[in-house]
Amino acid sequence: MMITYGTAALLFPAISLIMLAYTNRFLALAALVRRLHAKFLEHNTRAVLQGQIGNLRYRLKLLRHMQAMGVLSFISCIVCMYGIYLKSTPIAEIAFAMSLLFFTISLIISFVEIQLSNKALELELSDMDPRGKPEDNHEG
Repeated sequence: MMITYGTAALLFPAISLIMLAYTNRFLALAALVRRLHAKFLEHNTRAVLQGQIGNLRYRLKLLRHMQAMGVLSFISCIVCMYGIYLKSTPIAEIAFAMSLLFFTISLIISFVEIQLSNKALELELSDMDPRGKPEDNHEG
């Protein structure tokens, strides 16, 4: 298989877009942490806030790993292009494979973080809804 600049260049827009999405995710989480902090100081209602705090800490950790894998994917893609420039097919192929692997890991971690985000929203809803968790109700 021959890797060309075009092959490696296909990853650049995908990685750029996912990194932009991760940055937006980080900004949203940062705003949520600040709101929760203000809420905690104002009301000191520990029940739901403690669950949210633990969830947010883990999600921030996942987000850090998602971003790291995205950056490694980008660097690997650049190394791949450099390998193509040097006409070193083995370097280009290994770097391209690594870039795809890092990108895939980043997306898998993102999937886990999205699941935790949904749990956090359910926790917020359970605090406001006297009937319990949304999935307990089958009213549509």
